[in-house]
Amino acid sequence: MITNETKGRVWHGPVRMADTFFKRFRGLMLTRNVSHALVFVLPAETRANASIHMFFMLSDIDVIWLDSARRVVDFKTAKKWRLYTPKKAANYIIEGPVGLIKALEVEDGDLIDWSPTEEKEKALPVKSLLPGKIDLNGSKNGVAMAESVKEVRADLPRPGDG
Repeated sequence: MITNETKGRVWHGPVRMADTFFKRFRGLMLTRNVSHALVFVLPAETRANASIHMFFMLSDIDVIWLDSARRVVDFKTAKKWRLYTPKKAANYIIEGPVGLIKALEVEDGDLIDWSPTEEKEKALPVKSLLPGKIDLNGSKNGVAMAESVKEVRADLPRPGDG
């Protein structure tokens, strides 16, 4: 969610952070149908650091540049295959789908805030540690079932068995 605190306008789309070198480098390049916003946290507040390129972009996007106080210093709809530098130094950049600027009614000097959308952990396959009837190691679809817990327990070695 992104909020224009000056005007009380809210954009309820998903928000991701670009707070590492690799995430800033990748940005929204090669993203089809941009449906989320990406907030860039820049290492320093300068015009040069806040410059963006639109090379390898598959669609136009809305861009909002903010200073360290989160005040808008520039904004525009960025077209593919062009370069952009903000009018003033920026510490944050918000890139999102075309229409973001209009939805927030952005103007120079507005105070903008955001809250990142929680990203769900990716599920990892787990190998079964139970012997006998439950064996996921050889399963093609990763699912195996036993008739009952008693059946699984019956196959387990008992204490004292040699």
